[in-house]
Amino acid sequence: MSDLRTKLNKVTHYKLFLPIFCLCLVLMINIITTPDFFHVEVRNGVLYGRLIDIVNRASELVILSVGMTLVVAVSAGTDISVGAVMAVTAAITTNILAGGEVSVNEYHAPLIFAVFMGLLAGVACGAWNGFLVAKMRIQPMVATLILYTAGRGIAQLVTSGQITYIRVPSYQYLGNFLPGVPIPTPVFVSILVVILVQLFVKKTAFGLFIESVGVNKEASKHVGLKSVALIFASYVFCGFLAGISGLVASSRIYSADANNIGLNLELDAILAVALGGNSLGGGRFSITGSVIGAYTIQALTTTLYAMGVSADQIPVYKAIVVVIIVSLQSPEFQRYMRRIKARFAAGRELKEVAR
Repeated sequence: MSDLRTKLNKVTHYKLFLPIFCLCLVLMINIITTPDFFHVEVRNGVLYGRLIDIVNRASELVILSVGMTLVVAVSAGTDISVGAVMAVTAAITTNILAGGEVSVNEYHAPLIFAVFMGLLAGVACGAWNGFLVAKMRIQPMVATLILYTAGRGIAQLVTSGQITYIRVPSYQYLGNFLPGVPIPTPVFVSILVVILVQLFVKKTAFGLFIESVGVNKEASKHVGLKSVALIFASYVFCGFLAGISGLVASSRIYSADANNIGLNLELDAILAVALGGNSLGGGRFSITGSVIGAYTIQALTTTLYAMGVSADQIPVYKAIVVVIIVSLQSPEFQRYMRRIKARFAAGRELKEVAR
């Protein structure tokens, strides 16, 4: 019995236990509420099902949460402009491809060039945020509020206030399916991003440097770390990943809708970081935890739709569940649970002594 209790304690104290438990809980609820939730089938050569929808629709959020994790870890602040940066990237890419027209059936410029310019715009946005936070030392939320407010306006200026449509099949590959491949392309994109970033932060000293600066910026300076450069690089990289998400989102709908692409995704990305067990106060981070958090948010959204909840009511239910999940992961709740365990343990010891 004691061995089982020891093993159980090890499992429950595992850093990713709560994020994984919350994701599994959301999925398991569907066994009761939606019996066909886990049904996956092949239609017209591609995979269909709510589980496929979750991993597919969460792709942009997964990519954003990776960048948000690094930003939070290094600066103890959030980048609330990532949704707007997605819109800017999509607007510039589609405008170049369309040659300034509203709707086209063929490219007016090379696809690679347009994608490069779109990503370059994302990097430029990230560099702007990084400059304000790292060099000007403006609080991250205030610094990124500038692009959060102005970003969609910039996208509207690029597209002249119109929704730009790219009705070319090859443009839709990134956000939908590649010919002959049953799995949605965004899934591959998000997995590739997560793997590459994980390898980079684990196999190089970059991840350790970020954690060091996030824990104590001044102490990091004394050991030779350039905190300004690290913070700047993290925001640039976050902008780059937001650009990738913008391209995926634009490819899904083969257009650039500046008002809706990436709308409120910045809030979900912050929640994904929190749900993944990461501290919003900076320091140690877990990209895996943030990815699990992103899938949990999308699983919750898909679950609510499957239960027949209307789109305008979903944010309310979503907020309630997120508050519960975040509360379960809070240090205060964990301290409370430890006190309860200690009392039960003391009670068992008294009973054994009485015997």
